[in-house]
Amino acid sequence: MEDPIIRHEAAGVHHHSRRRGGCLAGRGACAAGGDRLHAFRQGLKDAGFTEGENVTIEYRWADDQIDRLPALAADLVQRRVAVIAAGAIPSVRAAKAATTTIPIAFVLAEDPVKLGIVASLARPGGNLTGINFLSIELAAKRLELLRELVPGAARVAVLVNPANITTAESTLRGMEPAARVMGCKSKSSTPAAAARSMPRSRRLRASDPTPSSSAPTPS
Repeated sequence: MEDPIIRHEAAGVHHHSRRRGGCLAGRGACAAGGDRLHAFRQGLKDAGFTEGENVTIEYRWADDQIDRLPALAADLVQRRVAVIAAGAIPSVRAAKAATTTIPIAFVLAEDPVKLGIVASLARPGGNLTGINFLSIELAAKRLELLRELVPGAARVAVLVNPANITTAESTLRGMEPAARVMGCKSKSSTPAAAARSMPRSRRLRASDPTPSSSAPTPS
């Protein structure tokens, strides 16, 4: 992809010794504080940027409240960050609506062209660029592998996140036709609904995989 970030820096928009970037996410700091955040910071180091030394990152977490994203994106724009990193469709759309000049770098599982995020993969245009895993296109392959593992499976449950409608719909669009071809029935569900439908004894084991041997036996 053509990289607007390089063009932006070459234009000399920021001349300070310590650059300022923004990170916009729909999830909370704790949920995002694992491998992805570590990889993000490691990527900065690999590119020659160390937080607190030559770069400052303004983190904005929506804590799973997607409707907060537009205000958080606007706040990053007001702070004149040099670039905004966004990791999911709601975050990318909020950032795109907030600015047409600050570069936005995204990581998406969905097709950004079909979603209207960029004009094309080769020439995204505008101020957006990023990485597309194309994982939605692999939904049928996942079902095929599952069928190989469990040949007799006639019904398949597809867990989706209702807070991310775009990803949920894209996943189901890729899964349902494949299920019909294989003679399976697919049913969408949320993790919470799946947990509620699970027998109580199994819910207890799932929440405490290593119960103490001295725990009292339910009467």
